[in-house]
Amino acid sequence: MSTSTSMTSHSLDSKKLAVITGASRGLGRILAGFLARQGHILIITARGEADLRKAAAELSSTGSPVVSIPGDVSDGAHRRRILEAAERWGRIDLLVNNASDLGDTPLPPLGKAARETFRRVLEVNTIAPLALIQEALPLLMRSHGLVVNISSDAAVGGYQGWGMYGSSKAALDLVTKTIAAELREDGVAVVSVDPGDMRTKMQQDAYPGQDISDRPLPDVTLPFWAWLLSQPPMSVSGMRYQAQASLWEAPP
Repeated sequence: MSTSTSMTSHSLDSKKLAVITGASRGLGRILAGFLARQGHILIITARGEADLRKAAAELSSTGSPVVSIPGDVSDGAHRRRILEAAERWGRIDLLVNNASDLGDTPLPPLGKAARETFRRVLEVNTIAPLALIQEALPLLMRSHGLVVNISSDAAVGGYQGWGMYGSSKAALDLVTKTIAAELREDGVAVVSVDPGDMRTKMQQDAYPGQDISDRPLPDVTLPFWAWLLSQPPMSVSGMRYQAQASLWEAPP
């Protein structure tokens, strides 16, 4: 675990704290940069230690405190390290469950998909986000925080080859809607966000050898994030959003 901070403890007390999984590159990295510029304390995590270390160094240049913790969100010990870091400030204002596992590539049809791989995808994309919400709940309740679960258009599309990934995200959408209703009385808001097709490593891995330069970079979603994070959390709780759509709120 690495930490960078130059702020006094008094100034830190007034700052919001965000936890972002899968923050070393792509959407997670862009969102972390946006939040750092807004003055958030950041706890970032990802499986790739070198990329995470590089991201942390860049984020620290904004002056915001950054804690980077490499590891796999499906590992309970890793999640405990994340929450132990958050305990330093005694709150979590924003939890972004962005880390995802695509599964095998090239993407196989479900009829030929390896069931062990499917279990792994579900573990990372569905069970780990729920586990992190459960384990972070005391800190989220303390700050009336917002949880953002990153979904996908594959959750509703039925696209060939995307069955494992899409199923895991469809399950995450239902987890989001259900737990949002259950946590309303506790003052914790939960939403799911489909960021849309983007030019990321995961997208390239899904289409090996293909040119994906027509996809926008993840910073295309920044106007949506600026809007979402300016809303009272309970006013958006339980909703599903599409960050690149002309209407951000997805139909039920």
